[in-house]
Amino acid sequence: MTGRELKANARAFMKENAPKLFFISILFIIIISVMAELQFRLPETLAAYQRIIERLSAGEVPDASLFLTNFRPGGVVLAFLLFLLRPVVDFGYLSYCLKITRGEKGEYKDILNGFQFFGKVLLLSIVMTILITLWSFLFLFPGIAAYYRYRQAYYILLDSPDKEIMQCIRESKQLMMGNKLDLFLIDLSFIGWYVLDIIVILVIPLPFSLPLVSIWLTPYMGLTLAKYYDTLINRLVV
Repeated sequence: MTGRELKANARAFMKENAPKLFFISILFIIIISVMAELQFRLPETLAAYQRIIERLSAGEVPDASLFLTNFRPGGVVLAFLLFLLRPVVDFGYLSYCLKITRGEKGEYKDILNGFQFFGKVLLLSIVMTILITLWSFLFLFPGIAAYYRYRQAYYILLDSPDKEIMQCIRESKQLMMGNKLDLFLIDLSFIGWYVLDIIVILVIPLPFSLPLVSIWLTPYMGLTLAKYYDTLINRLVV
C-alpha cells in the first residue's frame, strides 16, 4: 500500500471508530502532556532553566557547575522517572491503534498495556536509544537510518511479548530493509499537521500547552503507522 492509501485507510478507521477513538486519544494526549509539563514546571526545575536561559540571553555560556547548582535532586529524579514512563505509555497507545487497524475492539484500558510488559518496554527503549545514539556519533545520516531501522520493534514486541529485546530489534531491521525511505516519506507527509499544531499552541492561550490539533493528528498518524506495520509483515509472509 502507498502512503496515500495507508492514510486513507486511517481516516476510514477514524470515522468507523468515532467518537470513542477520539476520547481515548484525548486521554492519551492529556497523559503525555501532563507528563511533559511536570518535567519543566517543577519549581526548582523551572527556576534552573530560567537561570540558564538568562545566562544564554546575556551572551554567557552556562557551565556544568551552574547546571548542577540550580537543579535540585527531587526535580531531576521526577523528571527522569517521567522520561522513563513515556515509552511505556506510548506502547499502550500503539497497542490500541494496532487493535483498531485489525478490526478489533479497542478499550480505554489499552493505554495501560505497556505496564504489563514494563521491564521489556523500558529495556527496549533504552537499547534502541543507545544504538541510535552510537550510530549518530558517526554522522547524522547513520543516526537517522538507525532510527528508522528499529521503528517496528515496539510492534513486534506487541505481537510477541515473549520475544527477547534483541530479537525484536533484529526483526525490525529485517522488516525495514529497503523500506526506510517509504516510512520517512510517510512521516514527512504529516509535517504540515505538526506545524499547524505549533501555531495553534502559540496563538491560543491555555493554562498549559495542550496540543489541540493532536486530537486529530495523534490517531491519524497512529493508525497510519500501525497499518504500515501490518503491511510490512503481510508482505514478508507472502
